[in-house]
Parts: sequence; structure tokens; C-alpha cells
Amino acid sequence: MPTRFLAALLFTVCSTMALAAEVQTVPAVDLGRYLGKWYEIAAFPMRFQAQCTADTTAEYSMREDGLVRVINRCRTASGDIDSAEGRAKVVAGSNNSKLRVTFFWPFYGDYWVIGLDPEYRWAVVGHPSRDYLWLLSRTPQLEQPLLDAALTSAIGQGYSLERLRYTAHGQQQ
Repeated sequence: MPTRFLAALLFTVCSTMALAAEVQTVPAVDLGRYLGKWYEIAAFPMRFQAQCTADTTAEYSMREDGLVRVINRCRTASGDIDSAEGRAKVVAGSNNSKLRVTFFWPFYGDYWVIGLDPEYRWAVVGHPSRDYLWLLSRTPQLEQPLLDAALTSAIGQGYSLERLRYTAHGQQQ
């Protein structure tokens, strides 16, 4: 009997801790304000961005079908601009804070806005697994107080920033 009680208690504590540790999105995103060009300030290194060495951006615009057009660009080691176009759909009931993005249909990935400056100067985008993280800014550089706020937002969501790599910006795309 005590063993069952301890097992049940341990299960309850672990389940509660897991729920408390879930990644949370911001309450809502004004999609009209979010659209436009964002500069990648830092990100977790991603296999599909391996060719990118600098000047990484993401640009969002509405498509006629109601989806969001996503155009990612970066500078490669050769100096060329590499780009990829995808589309995103808003997850119903998320107040625009969760999107499903695809660059290679039929494969979609989670794009969760987990931190957002009230003035839309920076955004933190992550994944519920915490395997992906992007710090985005409306400008190629982010002033230290704003960067600190964005980093604090990611840390508050349980992201370990040891893998974070900063993106160099210098040439316009």
C-alpha cells in the first residue's frame, strides 16, 4: 500500500511539474502589426540554416488565400543570398500566437510566438519542444535593454541559452 501511495504521489508531482514547465505563447498577436520584415538577432543552430553565415531575415505578408507568406533569406559563405518561400496558417483558437509553417509541403512545423515586445520591436519564436528558438527584431541590431528583455522572455519559458548563436548583420538584402 505505501508503495502505491508513493508511486501515485511521485506521478502527481511529476505530472504537475511537466504541466508547469510547458512552453506558453503570448496571449495574442496582432497579425497586422507582426507582418513585415524581421531580422534574426540570434537562434539555435538549425540544420536547414547551415548554409547561412549572416544577414538572416524573415518577411511575412498575407496571401490572397488567407495564409501567411513566409520568405526567409540569408547570406551564404560565398556572399550569395539564399532564400526559401513557405506559408503559414494560424492555429485556430490561438489568437494568432501559434502558426503552422511549411516550406516543404506536406511537412509543417510549429511556430509559437512566446515573447513579444508591446511595441513589436522584438519577438521570440520557439517550439513546444524547446528544440528551436529565434530572437527576431525589426532592426538588424537590438539595443541592449531590448535584447535583455527578449532573452529574459526565452529564459522564463525554460529555454537554456547555451546553444544560442548570434547572427551577424552588415549587408542589406
